[in-house]
Amino acid sequence: MLSIGSGQRVGIMAGSGVGKSVLLSMITKSTSADVIVIALIGERGREVASFTRDIINSHSSHKVVIVAVPADQSPLLRIQGAKRATAIAEYFRDEGKKVLLIMDSLTRVAHAQRELGLALGEQPTSRGYPPSVISLLPSLIERTGTSSGSAGSITSIYTVLADGDDINSDPIVDSARAILDGHIVLTRELAQQGIYPAIDVVKSISRLMNDIVTERHLKNAQKLRALISKYQENRDLIMMGGYAQGQDPELDTAISIWSDILAFLRQDYKETVNVEDTQTSLNTIVGSL
Repeated sequence: MLSIGSGQRVGIMAGSGVGKSVLLSMITKSTSADVIVIALIGERGREVASFTRDIINSHSSHKVVIVAVPADQSPLLRIQGAKRATAIAEYFRDEGKKVLLIMDSLTRVAHAQRELGLALGEQPTSRGYPPSVISLLPSLIERTGTSSGSAGSITSIYTVLADGDDINSDPIVDSARAILDGHIVLTRELAQQGIYPAIDVVKSISRLMNDIVTERHLKNAQKLRALISKYQENRDLIMMGGYAQGQDPELDTAISIWSDILAFLRQDYKETVNVEDTQTSLNTIVGSL
């Protein structure tokens, strides 16, 4: 549904406690990248320890680089940690490696720059963020991607914390969404329904998907996205028993296969699914519609 190309830059956006770090861990443990660079910026010390242990157990230690600056460190160290991790990824990209850069989280980097900016006397703008915060994000993100000088690439995934689950008007979320090549939105509503990872595919997008997947795959993804959107729009009406079958053929289809859709969207923390199996499952659900 949200296919990511090598060298793409993607944000995982959600409020606190919805599963961003768990999804990152699932992605990192299953990757086939040559080198994995992980930047844990401003996170809890316990989370740093558990995340590091999981990754080291999943991959040989010689292909994993971890830069960790916990929340109790100074804002300057947090900013330098993000820049150091990006520089390490750039080094391996220049060596021709396929690099996966994970940064958890971009928002903590922005918070660190806000502390510095305000201490230096910058004028706060939206939600107290000075202008230097908005200029820091593109200078950091644009360093990743593909290289014109080598065959290497940096596929970067950043988590973005939406304060108060505000995906639409949070300035950091909005700035990141404009800079990145796609965003994956996690919602608390799906998490409360027991759907993990709690990815809202209707609100999420991969800007490069049209260029990297087959026409059949793209059409199937568009069909499933439309069915999910139709069901979600009428969910309250269906739950109250106010919808009579036969009024909307597309909604009838969505209701009839909704259990299959939920099974497709769910993935256990320890489960690994490759691209081919996912395409087959997607085609099984909507290919004949």
